[in-house]
Amino acid sequence: MAPSSSASPVALSRPVAQRKVRPSADSSESYRRRRPRISVSPPPKKFRSMEEIMRVAKRVELPVDEEDDGEEEDYSEVVCEQCGSGERPDELLLCDKCNKGFHMLCLRPIVVRVPIGPWHCPHCSADQHRTIKSFSQKKIVDFFRIQKETQLVVKCTSAQDIKKRRKRSLVFHKRRRRLLPFTPTDDRHRRLVQMTSLASALTALDMEFSDELTYVPGMAPRSANSAKLESGGMQVLSKEDTETLEQCRAMYKRGECPPLMVVFDSREGYTVEADGPIKDLTLIAEYTGDVDYIRNRQQDDCDSMMTLLLARDPSRSLVICPDKRGNISRFINGINNHSPEGKKKQNVKCVRYSVNGACHVLLVALRDIAKGERLYYDYNGYEHEYPTHHFV
Repeated sequence: MAPSSSASPVALSRPVAQRKVRPSADSSESYRRRRPRISVSPPPKKFRSMEEIMRVAKRVELPVDEEDDGEEEDYSEVVCEQCGSGERPDELLLCDKCNKGFHMLCLRPIVVRVPIGPWHCPHCSADQHRTIKSFSQKKIVDFFRIQKETQLVVKCTSAQDIKKRRKRSLVFHKRRRRLLPFTPTDDRHRRLVQMTSLASALTALDMEFSDELTYVPGMAPRSANSAKLESGGMQVLSKEDTETLEQCRAMYKRGECPPLMVVFDSREGYTVEADGPIKDLTLIAEYTGDVDYIRNRQQDDCDSMMTLLLARDPSRSLVICPDKRGNISRFINGINNHSPEGKKKQNVKCVRYSVNGACHVLLVALRDIAKGERLYYDYNGYEHEYPTHHFV
């Protein structure tokens, strides 16, 4: 029986047993030539649609946390662990680890503004007992990258010569409003103690020492720091004051630091005290750190960012971020400019200058500062956006 026309190619290729014929030797060659070659191909695959798959798929449910009942937690009963009060809820901070509440003013040191990112209380962050660590002289030399020819410079430039030169030129400098370089402490051992206090504070914050602005890949390049972009222009640092700035940098490289001590206050945190008398108009330090665009730091929680450039185009404005690198200016506190008592404490002024075409921020003494007096300046010298009403 012949196969029907609808039979598959596989069925046609199979011989029928009733008609099996063995060809003769003479006709075998012609038989092979006449035998048709039928190719065998697999049937086309049929893919199911996503709708069909989802129709027969089993329902999967995520495991439910036993502690999560699906309702939002109620924080109306949270009270401050320090004062026991639940008043002023807008100033209550919740620790992301222990979930306890603390008033911003009850914390030590106090918290000036609500943190943007995660926040841990002093107990959970192990941050409540910061002390000034001790460093060997070799570690201090390595930490501040002090040049080895320090002894030679000290012999050539004695402390008496520096005092005489400052005494002769003090009135002249004040009349011309020129900046004065800081006078290092005479005692080299005391200078080592001063630098140790700064190194300890920087180490506690995982920071490196840098006495100049730093430009890190991924942030603002050096070319972005152009004083020409400042909206309204920027005052230019005179040639004499620029030389004073370079002189102060050179002294730091020789291991000659300003007479300042970094101390830890239970309420203010790290702060800076004068370890010797500081004259009016003395250049205390340049505000240093990584330079970045302000637009990249909108959600940054660093509490010590300093405005460097306010450009006409806001996208080109710059800020100094001393969270990885910086110097002693990182630890000078601000005044409470909402109270008369706070304003009286200001003894340092923060000024922005154009130095060789680039923007720089300098901290200068506003008046004579006595030994043991803490240094303060106004954080809102330009933008008036920093909340200082909680400052002591």
